[in-house]
Amino acid sequence: MRTLALDIGGTKFTVAAFEDTQMVRRETRATNREGGREWLLAQLAPIMRTWHGELTFSRCGISFGGPVNWDAQMVATSTHVGGWSNFNLPEWVRGVLGDHPGDLPVRMDNDANAGALGEYLYGAGKGCSPLLYMTVSTGIGGGILIDGKVLRGPDSWAGEIGHLNVRPDGPACLCGSNGCLERMCCGLWLERDHGAPAKELMRRPDFVRAYVVDLARGIKAAIMLLNPERILIGGGIAKAGDALLIPLREELKKQMPPWSRARVDVQPTALGDDSVLYGALEHGMS
Repeated sequence: MRTLALDIGGTKFTVAAFEDTQMVRRETRATNREGGREWLLAQLAPIMRTWHGELTFSRCGISFGGPVNWDAQMVATSTHVGGWSNFNLPEWVRGVLGDHPGDLPVRMDNDANAGALGEYLYGAGKGCSPLLYMTVSTGIGGGILIDGKVLRGPDSWAGEIGHLNVRPDGPACLCGSNGCLERMCCGLWLERDHGAPAKELMRRPDFVRAYVVDLARGIKAAIMLLNPERILIGGGIAKAGDALLIPLREELKKQMPPWSRARVDVQPTALGDDSVLYGALEHGMS
């Protein structure tokens, strides 16, 4: 069985093909945020048609970089790229891939949930419950798995760790609040606030030591609420590796109350950028 997996993010989009659980093809391109939804769909459609003509997919899984209404299978919104609110992306995919679009199963989830699922099944989160997956990239999202099942909440909005307030008197966030974890720590705002890409900023030890204070505040809140067995950090900023993770762990130890016996197990993802693709694969197979 061949599965098409799509990852649509604020910085890039990726198309992958799986033969059962083996990835056999992969292509990544940069996203034009100014072009919005229509630009991205125009880039995506010819790739999908070409691959489908060559490989013939029987199903598709989608990871979307923003909130998703799971029950309705609709994009809820994107705060980083325009035009996505209340868009039926699975229906569009079915229309691109076949003359009988209703025959092709397509399932969509947000990227953090997909990343959590991918790491739980194939990566560094195997057997961990609760498992918290954080994507720290253009934005910041969270996916929570309990006994291998995604915690969604009744309205599909669980896991939005990026909008915990870590500095209530901080700068305005795109969500309308102030000092959110995403506003203080995501790649979009780091570049705007500091005049350099996050990749470059993560090479500056003094900057990282200041940066992890706010990041640790958000993670501490999650630890105190969930007591996760493991926390996995993915996304573009996480590619800094130990340059980020070592000071982050040190800062977390400072912030955790001395009476708490909750574990602080913060690890990088095992699958890197492919975490969300393996999660999308699982949704496509389910």
